[in-house]
Parts: sequence; structure tokens; C-alpha cells
Amino acid sequence: MTDRKFPEDFIPAKPRADKGDITTSEIVAMAWDDETSFDNIEAQTGLAEAEIIKIMRGHMKPSSFRMWRKRVSGRASKHAEKL
Repeated sequence: MTDRKFPEDFIPAKPRADKGDITTSEIVAMAWDDETSFDNIEAQTGLAEAEIIKIMRGHMKPSSFRMWRKRVSGRASKHAEKL
């Protein structure tokens, strides 16, 4: 294994204040993403599909929520067991 050298102007990232906890915004982004299944979100956050839907309903405009639900309902990529 080689010893990695960083450039002299390298600035390491500051530790996150939330200690890496997943934020509501990150949950919404994962749920909105077609490639991230509800099962993957549950594995990372412990939230079941119904809980994710409640979060989405509370953090989106009603029309955006309806559009999202229509898009993900029955979609195989959002349900790993349907793949």
C-alpha cells in the first residue's frame, strides 16, 4: 500500500455538526431519486415506506407530492423486492 500525499492546498472537510445523521432534506432527496429504493432508504434511516411518504407529504407542496406519488407508485426501482 502506498502512502497517499495530499496537495499542499488541501483543506480537510470540517466534521458535520449533526455527526452524520441523515437530515430530512436528505431523506426527501433520496425518496425523490428514482434510483434509490424505499428498502435502501429504510436500511440507512430505519424509516419504513409509510413513514417516508408522511415526510414527503409534510415537506412538499400538495401538487408536487401528488406528482411524486404517481411517479413512484408501483415503480420497480423504488421497491427492491419487485426488481
